[in-house]
Amino acid sequence: MLERLHLDRTLFYALLALAGLSLLTAYSASGKNLGDTGGHALRLLLGFGLMLVVANMRPETLERWSPIIFGMAVLLLVAVLLFGTVGKGARRWLSLAGFRFQPSEFMKLALPMALAWFFARDSLPPRLWRFGVAVLAIALPAALIARQPDLGTAVLVAAGGLALLFIAGLKWRIIVPLLAGAVVAAPIVYFRFLHEYQRSRIDVLLDPQSDPLGTGYQTIQSMIAVGSGGFYGKGWLNSSQAHLEYLPESSTDFVFAVFAEEFGLIGSLVLIGLYLFIIARGFLIAYLAQDSYSRLLAGGVTLTVFLSFFVNTGMVLGVLPVVGVPLPVLSFGGTSLLTFLAAFGVLMSIQTHRRIVE
Repeated sequence: MLERLHLDRTLFYALLALAGLSLLTAYSASGKNLGDTGGHALRLLLGFGLMLVVANMRPETLERWSPIIFGMAVLLLVAVLLFGTVGKGARRWLSLAGFRFQPSEFMKLALPMALAWFFARDSLPPRLWRFGVAVLAIALPAALIARQPDLGTAVLVAAGGLALLFIAGLKWRIIVPLLAGAVVAAPIVYFRFLHEYQRSRIDVLLDPQSDPLGTGYQTIQSMIAVGSGGFYGKGWLNSSQAHLEYLPESSTDFVFAVFAEEFGLIGSLVLIGLYLFIIARGFLIAYLAQDSYSRLLAGGVTLTVFLSFFVNTGMVLGVLPVVGVPLPVLSFGGTSLLTFLAAFGVLMSIQTHRRIVE
């Protein structure tokens, strides 16, 4: 039945397990709020429905629509700057027919689709001028997102795009100078282009106790939650950091801290293992893909999922700055959840239609 629905069995079961853990954590992180948990369950249901729709699209169809989807995503980012809704000091959302969504999340899928389409027009590795055009295509949405301001998502989108350039065959003799240039430019970006709160987040990374009641508060409380979970955890529904409201954003960006406090090191390793299994499956699908577009897109999508997972867990553990990146599928957030599940639908489309061709 799953094969007839074009759902990759291995990836589908792993995502179901992740969704189950997401509902358990959502109920606890929301303070046993059935309304919030039910809303998250509804978004999961919609996300799996969208995943099914995308999985049944042939890769050729996705390829034809890739530049159009990217163009629409860029227009939405422009619309955010012009007409977006302001919340928590940033203009990141659009409201349409009573629904509020965050267009920058769509770019996590739209950019890899566009880059894969562009590079598939020619033989691989691409000629140097194509890399130049691709860098401009990466810089445009990243700059628009950074203007909201949402530096975390901007960096994540740009990193995902640059990772796809590496998959496409960008040589190390080009990568090394680019990385060196980024290192040289970092102090300039820090002092001239970052907002005060963004600079303070980087400063707090080195010493959270320098501002324990301000910018360091989230990091300190998150590390307390993770550490107090111990080896086996406090048990489901027993997260004191979330239930006593010490931990801000406990159901969104810092949901991993709630999970770690309740399920401990053992549970955290199981969750991390599940994510790594899903990411490994994505890379295998990319390896088995039968054309350049499918291979590049599967690799780019999988790397984007990995980067989101890596950055989120890194900031929860206090080894990366707090940048507001959700944990794929586990965090609350409708736009992020729908985008990630649509991305998994893309992987399933590539895998299941490959079998049909064989």
